[in-house]
Amino acid sequence: MAEGDNKSANVIAQETAQLEEQLQGWGEVILAGDQVLRWKKPWFPGALMAATTLVFMMTYYLDPSVLTGLSCTVMLLCLSDYLVPTLAPRIFGSNKWSSEQQQRFHEICGNLVKTQRRILGWWKRLFSLKEEKPKMYFASVISSLVAVAWMGQQVHNLFLTYLIVSFLLLLPGLNQHGVISKYAGMAKREINKLLKQKEKKNE
Repeated sequence: MAEGDNKSANVIAQETAQLEEQLQGWGEVILAGDQVLRWKKPWFPGALMAATTLVFMMTYYLDPSVLTGLSCTVMLLCLSDYLVPTLAPRIFGSNKWSSEQQQRFHEICGNLVKTQRRILGWWKRLFSLKEEKPKMYFASVISSLVAVAWMGQQVHNLFLTYLIVSFLLLLPGLNQHGVISKYAGMAKREINKLLKQKEKKNE
């Protein structure tokens, strides 16, 4: 068991080092974005939501076709991939990082690798469920897709996307400031109270 854990840790460390090398040109931008997402300053959440709202309002106003929106998104990604590694050092200053910045960049890359492996693990488990329990697999997939389709029918797709994107952007800050753990703990206590009350009634 320990040997398997060591092997997994070595693989994660190797993949993290590779990702650090690939994202080195984006380092300054990633660290700046990390500070915004974790709300290092009290006005960051408001600025983040204002920028997100502006982007979605422009999208709603311009109402581009799917092909136009996809083309513009890919074009922006290509421009960013070309310009950011060149311009970032000039904008953010010296290429020399402090040990704290280097450590944080390493942690971010490590978290990205772990998230990627976790998603792949869920994907593999989904396919293993298909092989082992096909009825449960199809029932779960079909019911989930029906629920998503119903939700998409009830709520405007752009507004729904806005809510999802806003939640994902606020999630690191909510987690960093303990908001999620606070409300999760409150929900857990309420559920435990309800279960205890139900047990007393059954007695």
